[in-house]
Amino acid sequence: MSAPIERLTAFDPFPDQPGALLRYVVLDVFADAPLEGNQLAVFLDGRDVPERRMQALARELALSETVFLLPARDPGCELRARIFTPHVELPFAGHPVLGAAAVAARALGLTAVVLETGAGPVPVEVEERTPVASFARMRQPVPTWRVFERAGEVLAALGLAASGLPVEEYTNGPRHVYVEAPDVDTVASLSPDRSALRALGDVGVSCFARSASGWKTRMFAPALGVDEDPATGSAAGPLAVHLARHGRIGFDEEIEVVQGVELGRPSRLLARARGCEQRLEAVEVAGGAVLVAAGAFAGG
Repeated sequence: MSAPIERLTAFDPFPDQPGALLRYVVLDVFADAPLEGNQLAVFLDGRDVPERRMQALARELALSETVFLLPARDPGCELRARIFTPHVELPFAGHPVLGAAAVAARALGLTAVVLETGAGPVPVEVEERTPVASFARMRQPVPTWRVFERAGEVLAALGLAASGLPVEEYTNGPRHVYVEAPDVDTVASLSPDRSALRALGDVGVSCFARSASGWKTRMFAPALGVDEDPATGSAAGPLAVHLARHGRIGFDEEIEVVQGVELGRPSRLLARARGCEQRLEAVEVAGGAVLVAAGAFAGG
């Protein structure tokens, strides 16, 4: 009789439906090494997956986001990406687009991919650095912004008396609200009232402070099914815009954003706002993406 481990190696959990398996890969995004950054599942072929099942699979995996790749409807795009949190579908999100583009570029032998999203086409340049690691740079949808009218509720939920910059809301698909803390220790020690944040609706709340090398941030979005996100690419771009608009940095200056440390998932994001407040030309976010796992769900 073969050893138990050899029998496990030969085990096929889905022997009767090999053609119906829904195959996916898992990446750590905005990471330079495995088991850091923000986890992402990318289903490689979502053509036969109903929307309700997409949402159920995202809930089952319980990652910040899960992506399903589909044929593009826009002739200028290679693929279409549908993005789900455990609770809702998003028109755009940063680490899912960057990670999905890294997978697509590697599979298709390309150095640039344009993904069709609910917020429009997103171009991503990809550089393969090892057999499993890539570095990618995306040009995000340019955000709009406005004063956030419920600033008092946000500050109370975070346990802060004030924000160093105006509390403003940016939209580039998802909605993000920004609060400046006095220092990085304050950001690190946050213990927000998640019920109060959930009452704000489908908005992410990013609290940030200047660090020695760049900016430290934490992002909370409990209404979207993400109590705290290890790395939020869709928030990093507007953060660069916010800082540039209010004179904390210059336009065209690339900043380093560190996130996820408190979750044991240290993440590094690069962000830049090109142009000026009157003519914001582009918002770029970049970082690493590392392939760490692959799997399959039974079809049906």
